[in-house]
Parts: sequence; structure tokens; C-alpha cells
Amino acid sequence: MATTAVKQNGTSKNEVTAKTSVVKKLAQDAVKSAPAKVQKQVPKTPEPTLNLDERINRFEKLKGIATNRERLVGTLSNLTRFNYNSSESCTFYLRDASGLEFKTTNSTLINLIAEQLQQTLEERKSQLEKQLMEFQL
Repeated sequence: MATTAVKQNGTSKNEVTAKTSVVKKLAQDAVKSAPAKVQKQVPKTPEPTLNLDERINRFEKLKGIATNRERLVGTLSNLTRFNYNSSESCTFYLRDASGLEFKTTNSTLINLIAEQLQQTLEERKSQLEKQLMEFQL
């Protein structure tokens, strides 16, 4: 920055040269011409206050989701430990409420059923974990 000392009435005063004032003027013009960022004002909605009973009900719901997840993790653990690849030493049973039964020892079919079951349980586990993470008391 180029300045020149000028004395007036016994005091010295720095005088800015024309080059510096042009740079300042250009900087000011650039700032004025830059588009101002418009920030959207999102109105804050006050969170409704919960009474004790509502809070307890929400806590119970959260606890229920967590319990479902824990049971599902246990089922997945049992399913992955299960040895269904050995030939003829494995049997798959399905029984309905009226006592009708489906039974197979086909290891290929059992493998397909177990893989589909595991995939379904993994998806459900992901859903439960998402619910837990998004849950608000």
C-alpha cells in the first residue's frame, strides 16, 4: 500500500494514493454486486409438551421395539448356527394351528428356505433399528 505523509497544522496525516483507493472502490463494488444469500427462515414449531402418561406410553413403545429387535437378533443367531447343509441329518417342519404338518429332509429346499428366512429377518432388523434411531420420546 502506498501512502504519503502530509503535514497539516503541526500534525502528520497519511494520504492514500489513487491506486489504493481504486482497489478499495473495486472491492466495495464487488461486495455490493454479489447476490445476497437468502436464508430460508423455517418457523420453529414448539414441541408439544407431554404429560407423564404420554411419556411413559412412548417409553413402553420404545422398549417394545427394542425387545422385538433383541428377539430377532437371537433368531438370526440361531439360524446362522444351524447346520442345514449336511445330507439327510436335517429335517424341516411346518405345523399350523389345526395340526397339519409339512415335513422335508431335502437339504436344497431347506437351504433355500433358510436363506430366504435370513434375508427377511435381516430386512426386518434394519427396519427396527431405523425405528429405534428415529424414535423420539
